[in-house]
Amino acid sequence: MSHAVHAVQHEAEHQIKHDREHGGHGGGPKDLLDARNKKVALLIAVLALFLAFSETLGKSAQTNAISFNVEASNLWAFFQAKTIRQTMVQTGTEILKLDLVRESGDAAATKDALTKRIHSWEQIAARYNTEPMDRPVREEVNINPPYGEGRRELMALAMAAEKKRDTSLERYHHYEVASAAFQIGIVLASATVITGMVLLSLLAAGLGAVGLGFMAIGLFAPHAVHLF
Repeated sequence: MSHAVHAVQHEAEHQIKHDREHGGHGGGPKDLLDARNKKVALLIAVLALFLAFSETLGKSAQTNAISFNVEASNLWAFFQAKTIRQTMVQTGTEILKLDLVRESGDAAATKDALTKRIHSWEQIAARYNTEPMDRPVREEVNINPPYGEGRRELMALAMAAEKKRDTSLERYHHYEVASAAFQIGIVLASATVITGMVLLSLLAAGLGAVGLGFMAIGLFAPHAVHLF
């Protein structure tokens, strides 16, 4: 909670205490004032509780977004490294094929060696392109395909990490809006105690409902509303 919101809330609590100590005698006005202040204090407490939840969820979503972004960056770097290796192997294979064509008919042993090397490098290049994890290993670590260290698998994993990152960012933005609504609601509810304007408490309750709505969107349907 920001220092400004905390200061206004503290002022409201001080005003409630002052009204109780210096309220009118005879029961009527003082009882009404106490009843109103209790309702406003309860509203402030509820808004503060939801604000704490929203800020906690927002921090968690922000941390997840950073983590998934780092994961996606690492996977794309691995993908680029695989691409470079595959390109080098393919280039070497093409050079060997040209050497094989230039060999004379008498160099059978050389041709055989070059053919084996070409076949080996072609297998390596194919493995760089796709190298899925074996099914028993996937089942042991409870990972659904595609997963592995080939270019295709790395691309799929990187795109999945980016999707998780984007979802976490959407959640974070919704929680931030919810936190802002709760903070403004606390300020308005606190101002009700100081000014006596009941309309402010109604606005505070409305902002609390807005904050709850954005919390629900961030938690259950982060892509339903796009704010940023």
